[in-house]
Amino acid sequence: MLGDSLTAGYGLRASQALPVRLCEQLGVLGLPASVTNAGVSGDTTADGLRRVDRDVPGDTELCIVALGANDLMQMVAPDRVRSNLDAILSRLKARSIPAMVCGMRAPPWFGYYAMSFDGVFRDVADRHGAALDPFLLEGIAMNPAYALADRIHPNAEGVAFMARRLAPRVADVLRRQPASA
Repeated sequence: MLGDSLTAGYGLRASQALPVRLCEQLGVLGLPASVTNAGVSGDTTADGLRRVDRDVPGDTELCIVALGANDLMQMVAPDRVRSNLDAILSRLKARSIPAMVCGMRAPPWFGYYAMSFDGVFRDVADRHGAALDPFLLEGIAMNPAYALADRIHPNAEGVAFMARRLAPRVADVLRRQPASA
């Protein structure tokens, strides 16, 4: 998982981070997998682009790209977010690494910015034929029961919810891929 604090497990024990929980849920679904945590707190899509070649090994069967939350918080221009994600997926494709994009959504009170920002993730996934999870925080965003004290980052229960929701999508993508040689 190439991501930011949502992947890295900000404010949680390492065993509670999303990659660990996703790995557990894939096992529950009968698809044992190893999920590597390539999340760096504070990273934007530009940061992910700078480190994608270094942090995503060549033998990766699926790179889950979970970036964009910090771009949103910094109100990075949606065209810049699109360009960065497009470049990340292009680099992965050049290395024959399939990708799944986990989208973000801006709060509706962000107006036009929200409409422009929200469409970026589907556009990029469609352009590259990548799988898409439209909103990584679906079901937990702005729900205090699933948030740390900062009211931004998910707590352990929120991450567990994210993993349970995301695992079937990831399993479906992995099962549709041709068997490795």
